[in-house]
Amino acid sequence: MEEAIIFHDSHGHRIAAILSTPDGPTTQLAMLCHGFLSGKNSTTNKALTRLLNERGIATFRFDFFGQGDSDGPFEELTTTLAVHQTETALDLISARGYDRIGLVGSSFGGLVAILTAAQRRAIACLALKCPVVDFAEELRLTFGSEELARWQDTNTIPNIMGGPDRVRLRYVFYEDCLKQIAYGPAEHITVPTLIVQGEQDECVPLHQSKRLYDALRGPKRLDLLPNADHQFTRGEDFHRMTTSIADWLVTYLSPQT
Repeated sequence: MEEAIIFHDSHGHRIAAILSTPDGPTTQLAMLCHGFLSGKNSTTNKALTRLLNERGIATFRFDFFGQGDSDGPFEELTTTLAVHQTETALDLISARGYDRIGLVGSSFGGLVAILTAAQRRAIACLALKCPVVDFAEELRLTFGSEELARWQDTNTIPNIMGGPDRVRLRYVFYEDCLKQIAYGPAEHITVPTLIVQGEQDECVPLHQSKRLYDALRGPKRLDLLPNADHQFTRGEDFHRMTTSIADWLVTYLSPQT
């Protein structure tokens, strides 16, 4: 069963979410944090919801500020705000009685999940799909110095997901990213953490996931898919990625684990 939910962060921003529950009662839940220029109903989120609900685990997916059905505008998004909204979402589902909670993050959502898990002790496990760990570095590598200067002048960026039009995003997003690099926070994470990334990822540098893996202090696994790109475009890669994440959550959200 799916329930549409509207809640507000402490700034008064309206956040749109969907709570999806299995047929039977459960206190186990996976919170799904979507990627940059994506939304709560991404292909990955919907596939994971189906896999997890079938195995007795609820999911909670929501739109970050300025994306999907949540308040905006997108151009005022920052990583700091996204982390804040994730913490607000955790408070909401905890108040609803869910006490075995896993965080799942895709790309930018992976960065948000890492930063959140580093300061929230109630998280039972973490699953990361091609997580951004240092978004400022990724943006420098993707754009180059000339495009960074244009961003600072115009508060617009190229659509990194491939669209033809430039996207309005304040340069303060980049400045905030410089303060939200997740290697240090990851050293405080002791819960079981899975990282899944394609070796052909054209967006997130592979060395970020490897360095993140070394920083984590709990049980951990790094799954590298030899032929997978950032979107896990090939069906077999997408299936392997979603299955690995679902299996990890089923294992570590079990009350017996």
